[in-house]
Amino acid sequence: MEPCGGGGRLGELRREAAEYYRGHRVPQRVEEALNALFPLCPADLYGALANYFSTFSKAPVICKLAGRKVLDGVGKPTLEVEIYCTVKNYEKRICSAIMSSHSHVPEDASPEINEGDEKERSDSVATAVEWVNESLNAVLRDLKPTDQCEVDKMLGEYFRKKVEEKKIQKEEEEAAAPLSCAPSAVALSGKKKAAKPGKKMSSTERTIPPAEPIEPVLCGSLAIGGTSLAVAKAGATINHIPLYLHIALLKYNQDSPKEMTLPHPMITLLNCEKFSPAKLKLVKEVMLIPPAQLSLKQPSPQLADNKKGKAPNTGKKAPLPPLKRVSHLGCLITGWDNLEQPLLLMQTACNNIGLELGTDMYLAINCAAHELMDYVKGKYEILTGTFKSPDEMVDMYVELINKFPSIIALVDPLRKEDRQQWSNICCALGSKCYLIAEDAAANISKLKIDQSMNVPMCSGVVLKYINQTKVSDLIEFTGLLDGQRHITILGSPDGESSDDSLVDLAVGLGARFIKLGGLSRGERVTKYNRLLAIEEELAKNRTLRSEANFEFTDFAEETQPEKELSDVIPPPAQDSLPPQLSQPALQVHSLPAQLPDNNTLT
Repeated sequence: MEPCGGGGRLGELRREAAEYYRGHRVPQRVEEALNALFPLCPADLYGALANYFSTFSKAPVICKLAGRKVLDGVGKPTLEVEIYCTVKNYEKRICSAIMSSHSHVPEDASPEINEGDEKERSDSVATAVEWVNESLNAVLRDLKPTDQCEVDKMLGEYFRKKVEEKKIQKEEEEAAAPLSCAPSAVALSGKKKAAKPGKKMSSTERTIPPAEPIEPVLCGSLAIGGTSLAVAKAGATINHIPLYLHIALLKYNQDSPKEMTLPHPMITLLNCEKFSPAKLKLVKEVMLIPPAQLSLKQPSPQLADNKKGKAPNTGKKAPLPPLKRVSHLGCLITGWDNLEQPLLLMQTACNNIGLELGTDMYLAINCAAHELMDYVKGKYEILTGTFKSPDEMVDMYVELINKFPSIIALVDPLRKEDRQQWSNICCALGSKCYLIAEDAAANISKLKIDQSMNVPMCSGVVLKYINQTKVSDLIEFTGLLDGQRHITILGSPDGESSDDSLVDLAVGLGARFIKLGGLSRGERVTKYNRLLAIEEELAKNRTLRSEANFEFTDFAEETQPEKELSDVIPPPAQDSLPPQLSQPALQVHSLPAQLPDNNTLT
């Protein structure tokens, strides 16, 4: 009886196997593969069979996230996120992404402030690693890495829950705090008032809007941005396409662009110390911009050669100060006594290597004016002991551009609070150069919630991929900014990492400029190398489109009445956060006051 029983069981297994394989069309697939490959007679038959059958395998899904603490380009802790997917029944590491870090601590901060910033950074990275390795692992498991919208939606919901938890925790701590804490708060505010000027300055002070406070960053928010970027890289890897093309397909709803343009690099050559013994405080960075029609490969070797420390013959008007050191921006740190010195130096240096400013190369100046306001006097300290009011600053910039027409971009010429002066400078200079806001801050989450907020007019904004920024945020916001009047600049944060994804993001999003720092320090040079590689690849594929010239906006000729922010930003969703809980998800430094009617969210 046992052999019969065994035979019966064997026959049943054979029938089940036959049904299983027929249900998955295995015999038909095998026959098709053999018929298709025999005429080709491939040298690696089993490899060809593996490739053939892989087209019928299930799409990879996320099976694990791994977060760890690593160091950025200046030795500060930051987050790396690795993506593991189930590919053909095996767990496989697909890629990783390293987040750049950003700090609002000024250059002349006290040791106590710097120590507090270090502790806050370390705690944030530790929390982010915990989020990635634990809760986010469960949240994103079994999702397709090619479904960026769904992943970012889940990440956004997770972050909102964390914000709500933080809010409840803060309310409980405040409720449990002893009443004796109240006098200390009053004492602190009183101390702050005592530092303000006396009677003769009080009338001036009233006309100067105070600086808006920096919004807090939720501890651990790096996990959101790092995971979103890592998933985008994984999606590109699985689709066997470069990241920039993957981003472009996401932005334009999977319509493959026939041509792509490269962002123009803003190459920082000088980093001017604002707190050095030298007098000049107005200029933070002096940057070179190649002309629109020039290949990126052409100016790079010449600019690199000019950074070796050889002092060009600048004449008596612009002596080269002693070269001190290379900054974290990847350029030389110097100090100056007046505004013309660095500009004349650039002019002479370009002439010495066969380039003419205004024709072969252009200048951009990062003024970082928000660091210069003296709130006692109500004026900007542009030189040591020399102060100018916001209106006088506008007049000074008009004179500067008229004298140096090779300057085609001013970054942060004013604080964001001086909105009337932003409007004045745009009307006066908008047709001659770009007026770009970098630290004239307004984060993307706040823009979606506070629809009535007043923001300064400008030519474009600098976006930085930091904190809880998601790839979908960049796609949505650059789609909103696209148009003749609104240029997008992607910028490197202070604590840059060796991850070169920022360049792919800029190319895929169609940014007009990319602000990477100088041609020194490996974490920055690797991004210039990536930009050169993408240019070569697009040229080889004949999909590279170059712009003829830079186009500026004549704000003075604009006749359309300014629209309210609510006209261009959709109403907030039901689950939007209240304004007091908005976090700086995207380093967005101002939104232009007007947006064209045809700008829609992608």
